[in-house]
Amino acid sequence: MKPFSDACEENKAPILSVLTPLLREARAVLEVGSGTGQHAVHFAAHLPHLMWHTSDRAMHHAGIQAWLDEAALPNVQPPLRLDVLSDPWPELLVDAVFSANTLHIMSWVAVQAFFAGVGKCLAAGGLCVLYGPFNYDGAYTSASNERFDQWLKQRDPLSGIRDVADLTQLAQQAGMVLLHDIEMPVNNRVLVWCKQ
Repeated sequence: MKPFSDACEENKAPILSVLTPLLREARAVLEVGSGTGQHAVHFAAHLPHLMWHTSDRAMHHAGIQAWLDEAALPNVQPPLRLDVLSDPWPELLVDAVFSANTLHIMSWVAVQAFFAGVGKCLAAGGLCVLYGPFNYDGAYTSASNERFDQWLKQRDPLSGIRDVADLTQLAQQAGMVLLHDIEMPVNNRVLVWCKQ
């Protein structure tokens, strides 16, 4: 049985429309937190010029592999084991790191580890592309995001929607500058940083 995420199904087309021009020159992408594997097979099928490296914690690997096996794409790699707090980052030098709906389920310490790791595996000129809900100056962009944040924190007090300014500061420490902040459907954004 393949895992299935309704959110992935709904957001894959809008995200792909943003990724396509961003990754036109890319050759290798590391996806951090590949989850079900749905995004990986959808994006790799539409971006055949690049190699898509999936990664996640070990408990998600079987589900990701089920999607990869069914799609049988030549440009998607089996999932790498990556818990940003406990696993060494893969020894890859990639043109982009992509992650969707991950930072708000991580602790702040894990978010810090995420940016430090991205800074090490991104080539100069490489992009860090993040999709999800984000706050601005401590404020929510919608009432639904506020409710979502409350639900997240009830489930795990260390999680929560992150502020763009805080993330940008971590990115700067890792040698990256914010290039794009793109509005997406359902009160989400795509944030893009470039490695200097």
